[in-house]
Amino acid sequence: MTLAKFTSIYLIFVGLLIGIIAVLPLVFPDKQLLVSNFWVMFGFLAGITYIAYMLVDIGVKRDPEVGVMAIMGSIAVKMIFCMAFVLIYSIKAKGIGLVFLLNFFSLYLLFTVFEVYCLLRNLRHQNLK
Repeated sequence: MTLAKFTSIYLIFVGLLIGIIAVLPLVFPDKQLLVSNFWVMFGFLAGITYIAYMLVDIGVKRDPEVGVMAIMGSIAVKMIFCMAFVLIYSIKAKGIGLVFLLNFFSLYLLFTVFEVYCLLRNLRHQNLK
């Protein structure tokens, strides 16, 4: 999968997530489903996922033999940046609530599953060559 194709699929995925997230407060008006800085967290996770995929794409194209190491490295770097984000947020926000944890980990898992799915599609196409 080329970077342009991934970008278009990724923008569709992000658009669907934004649509679902925008509808949730309308469906459940009496519940607090999102933290106050939710869109900052969303943008951070969306950006770091895209950057991680770009790094893998560059690493696999440069040397296909170490493609798996590039994938594992990008996932580890993404996880470290996300842990740093949680640390900074917890210092600034004086007490992390259950809503923040649910928001963060649901977004983290959604973006990570999407990234791994796209990376596995790349590896499958390389095995067919």
